[in-house]
Amino acid sequence: MKIEDVARVCHEVNAEYCLALGDGSQPDWEDAPEWQRTSAINGVIFHLKNPDASAASSHESWRREKMDNGWVYGPHKDPEMKSHPCLVPFDELPTEQRAKDFIFRAIVRSLDLQVEDF
Repeated sequence: MKIEDVARVCHEVNAEYCLALGDGSQPDWEDAPEWQRTSAINGVIFHLKNPDASAASSHESWRREKMDNGWVYGPHKDPEMKSHPCLVPFDELPTEQRAKDFIFRAIVRSLDLQVEDF
């Protein structure tokens, strides 16, 4: 299993979780824009390099990456405007949004022994 494979699993689970929350905006991995796939890959790499990282640390890593790429807080996710409602500290996220970081971390932890290219 390659890092991209783990990122794909994380992305697809996140898309299904979002759908359960009523958010059908997450595309399948194949249809996801490059920035979204890269973000998932970077999240996997973060957890492989930091196996004891908390879900909050995962979110802060994601948040830094977004802000470094010009994203800002906005009430709605808008890739063209580079705005996202989750660009707040972890403790300010609604519980259902914090859950995404716990789920992502759990997936990487469960698959990390199978990663070939790390």
